[in-house]
Amino acid sequence: MKYRHIPVLAVAALLALGTAVTSAQTPQQMRMKQCNMDASAKHLMGSSRQAFMRACLSGKHMINRQQQRMRGCNAQAKVKGLSGGRRKSFMSNCLRHA
Repeated sequence: MKYRHIPVLAVAALLALGTAVTSAQTPQQMRMKQCNMDASAKHLMGSSRQAFMRACLSGKHMINRQQQRMRGCNAQAKVKGLSGGRRKSFMSNCLRHA
């Protein structure tokens, strides 16, 4: 009688594992989501949206975004007067969360 529930538990565990695997997004899906959000925030439509999405998905836009993050974090570190290890720690944290 006790062993009767094992197949049910095994199926439930496999279903839960399958759901977790399918909910994870690939880097391309995450980039597409971010590019769509950026295009919507800029209220782009038509050919300008297509051009923006093409550049964003190719990675050209991502380089600019990283440069913008770096500039913003550098400016904050400069305002705070950070140097050495404190600056390095701040920059690492800032770039992760910017």
